[in-house]
Amino acid sequence: MPNYPNILFIVLDTQRRDRLSIYGHHRETSPAIDQFAQDATLFERAIAPAQWTIPSHASMFTGLYPGTHQVTQGYSQISGMHPTLPEILQGAGYHTVGFCNNPLVGVLNNGLQRGFDQFYNYAGATVTRPFNQSGGLLRRTWRKYWRNFARPVQNRFAHSDWLFRASMNPLLVPLWTRFINYKGQTPRSIDDVIAYMKHHRAGGADAPLFTFLNLMGTHLPYRPPQDYLDRVSPDLRHNRHVYQFMRRFNAEASRWASPTDPPLADWERQALNDFYDAEILHQDEQLARLFHYLKTAGVLDDTIVIITADHGEAHGDHNYVGHSFVVYQELVHVPLIIRDPDGRFPAGKRVQTNVSTRRIFHTALDMADIQPPLDEADPNADVKNLSLVRATNGRPDPEAGIAFSEAFPPSTFLSVLEHRNPPVIEQMKLRMVRRGVYEGVHKLAMVHDQVEGLFDTQKDPTEIRDIAAAQPDLTQQLQSRLAQFVQTSAAQNGGNNGFGEMDQSVEDNLRALGYIE
Repeated sequence: MPNYPNILFIVLDTQRRDRLSIYGHHRETSPAIDQFAQDATLFERAIAPAQWTIPSHASMFTGLYPGTHQVTQGYSQISGMHPTLPEILQGAGYHTVGFCNNPLVGVLNNGLQRGFDQFYNYAGATVTRPFNQSGGLLRRTWRKYWRNFARPVQNRFAHSDWLFRASMNPLLVPLWTRFINYKGQTPRSIDDVIAYMKHHRAGGADAPLFTFLNLMGTHLPYRPPQDYLDRVSPDLRHNRHVYQFMRRFNAEASRWASPTDPPLADWERQALNDFYDAEILHQDEQLARLFHYLKTAGVLDDTIVIITADHGEAHGDHNYVGHSFVVYQELVHVPLIIRDPDGRFPAGKRVQTNVSTRRIFHTALDMADIQPPLDEADPNADVKNLSLVRATNGRPDPEAGIAFSEAFPPSTFLSVLEHRNPPVIEQMKLRMVRRGVYEGVHKLAMVHDQVEGLFDTQKDPTEIRDIAAAQPDLTQQLQSRLAQFVQTSAAQNGGNNGFGEMDQSVEDNLRALGYIE
């Protein structure tokens, strides 16, 4: 077997780039990440392909934009014609393991768990952990039957608008967010990653290890421990008004991904920002334990580490909360940090090129020296050129610093708004697909075929000054580029509608494509 490197892929779910201190936030929210990044390459302009969890993860796992893979809803599935990163690595001899704190990734039947030898889920009604089979035969049998019952029940919420709306009731939200591990169990999952790596290395395993870790700490609801709030904003402790607002907001899940109607007051936005920053700091302290182990145990000597986010979060920015409908910077401008033992991603380098995080797929395969045996017409065929290694060494980037993001509106939240605030759907064009295209420092945002705004993201990182009228030629140029992208995506999806072929057909397709023998 070739001497493949180990790969650790960490997704910080719902992590805004601009709230990490390594990216210039005025608060020290991420000391552990900051220190780790000193020995890695940091990408200043990494762009998520989508604005929410499922399509963004599907893009990172397949290397495709949402318009091509079509996994844009909670009920969607990755087509069997699109091999995922874990599947390809598994076929090449990797041992693949996932530790997931997000129920949308770890519970729903969307294909994101394909290709993992083991997948441990810390969210939802049934938690699974490695090395956790204590309690005797009766208890193990009960856990097995409970998992078999609970999993299809949980999947029903992705297919039923009525069930999803019912779960948004403020009386029910505190129950399911607290008692069925909606945000997972960050400390336990990191404990288990460390224990699993120790076990794998101590066992003298020949297979290289691919480890996927999804952390959910910065997702709503925000309930950071008090000492982290004290460190972020000491004055909050005695502000009863803020705590009352946060208790109400945490219970009103229907507001978590909606336009702010009416707009949030300044103090309400500040409260959300403060609690969010405290959640970042709390999660960062858990990551510090993982980073310490990686360094002291010598894991970094043979392991590539990739850290990113699937998307960010709005706290009243552009009159939205959450991450459901738009492609503004607060949602799609994400952190990206890559460290490898061979220096292909130099320590301390900050890359200024626009890059899509879908290229994590190509980067991992390139660094493992795995070339998918695909037809030249396949959008993933040119792994080495699409690898982000190209963005660090001065060679021309095949995408020329151009990146796209697509926001297909989630049908479940549209259904919530139809019952909660129907006029806002048409007023804010929430049924329409939104897209963004980045070229250099400029970004064009479109809603369907209408310009939503042209922004200079360097001079105006919060996108409050639309310069489309002042630069009509550039606006037209980016419109044409975006139209060509949409046309190409439609041609590449091959009629895929997001209802993927699963099970045996996946293995058959992998074998036909030459990924496995």
